[in-house]
Amino acid sequence: MARIKLELPETFSFSCEIPVRITDVNYGGHVGNDTILSIIHEARIRFLKNLGYSEMDFDGKGMIMADAAIEFKNELFYGDTVLASVTAGDISKIGFELYYKLEKETEGIRRLIATAKTGMICYDYEKKKIIPIPEEAKESLHR
Repeated sequence: MARIKLELPETFSFSCEIPVRITDVNYGGHVGNDTILSIIHEARIRFLKNLGYSEMDFDGKGMIMADAAIEFKNELFYGDTVLASVTAGDISKIGFELYYKLEKETEGIRRLIATAKTGMICYDYEKKKIIPIPEEAKESLHR
């Protein structure tokens, strides 16, 4: 069976801590795969906010997620804190990739929880069509 293999950048431009809530835990007693995507979403929103943007106001334009890929590496449990690192790459005329590295620290040892990539496309919600990335927003992704 073919597996997803993500190649992450060597450095990340942003990181934040996201606590695991009791509502993130599934019937297996650990964080579910759907919650990992939610944690990635939270990290993306914080990354964009750090740049002065949101998904609905990316220098006056919107954006939409075109795809997502996640590699699961280790479990998370209630009470864990995720160190989420995010950076942009592969910037084109209409979109870009966001790369994520989710880790936790236990007893002084940092463990990789998941790696991920989301493809983000600039989108005009009123006209329902893909549009170019605003130049100022594109420049901010390079920082």
